Amino acid sequence: MNRRAAAVWMLPLAAVLVFGVALSATLGYLDVSIPDVFAILIAKLRGLDMPPGIDPVAATVVADVRMPRILAAVLVGGLLGVSGAVFQAILLNPLADSYTLGISTGAAFGASLVIVLQIFGLALPPGVTIPVFAFGGGAGTLAVVLFLAAGDRRLSSTSLILAGVIVAAILSAAIGFLKFLADEQVGLIIFWLMGSLAGASWANILLLAPTALLGTLVAVYYSRDLNIMATGDRAATSLGVNTVRLRLVLLAVSTLMTALAVSVSGIIGFVGLIVPHMLRHLIGPDNRLLIPLSFFTGGLLLLVADTLTRAVLPVEVPIGVLTALLGGPFFCFLFKRRQRNGATAF
Repeated sequence: MNRRAAAVWMLPLAAVLVFGVALSATLGYLDVSIPDVFAILIAKLRGLDMPPGIDPVAATVVADVRMPRILAAVLVGGLLGVSGAVFQAILLNPLADSYTLGISTGAAFGASLVIVLQIFGLALPPGVTIPVFAFGGGAGTLAVVLFLAAGDRRLSSTSLILAGVIVAAILSAAIGFLKFLADEQVGLIIFWLMGSLAGASWANILLLAPTALLGTLVAVYYSRDLNIMATGDRAATSLGVNTVRLRLVLLAVSTLMTALAVSVSGIIGFVGLIVPHMLRHLIGPDNRLLIPLSFFTGGLLLLVADTLTRAVLPVEVPIGVLTALLGGPFFCFLFKRRQRNGATAF
């Protein structure tokens, strides 16, 4: 990889992301300056008393309310961005993301099942069961997709996409049935399915951060093989790449990342679709650079969207709705421009 190109893109994006986190923490009902935000966080991390002149209420709001939500937005956006880049590279389709294989729908079904069980009186600790059921739903969906595509020993992208569309359609109907069972409390499921980071906590950060780090490192480790696989399965096999094993490993890792993101935020669309697609236009298709940049860009995009709905708009709009409203027209613009330029290849 061109190290200079990596530095040119990654360092500014990382700096913008850090500044965005600090700026977002200042916005809200209570006004807090950026230096105060850093002072509060340093004091919390070191276990010290708050510096004089800082309102204790503001310190509590920043450290225990805003920062978990802000960091969750960055991590969820990063997870969706990386998983989207991996799915697009595996399927050789720039329009692919976690929804293409039904992974997000499966994770949403698992989490919705927990909500329905709680409505019917089954006492379950939500901080544990929703992530577990979401991952179980995503993993189960992946297993069914792989089973349906198993007739093709090479696990071609066409077979995986068709199987994913079929399973996603069935799971969408199953989620509709869960909404019917919820009856008057169906709003709980609907609001969760539209996506929200309002309930993010430090426990969620402890769950997301290791997953984001390990998942991104695994994807970057296999990024060279993904570049080779873009030349075609036969060429990749002749160059020593085990395409079947590569697809299985990266599908499992991307499923874990997507499921945990969905378990924390609900369904947030277009992030995993637009971010890799947009970066591919800017920096090219090299996955060694595309995958880590997808994490920074996805985190920044979701951070901006969450800050808008939390601190700028008069009413908090579900973040999944906001990303769809912002991302849908933008993606249509990119798609039409791609058609006018005559570009059809990956």
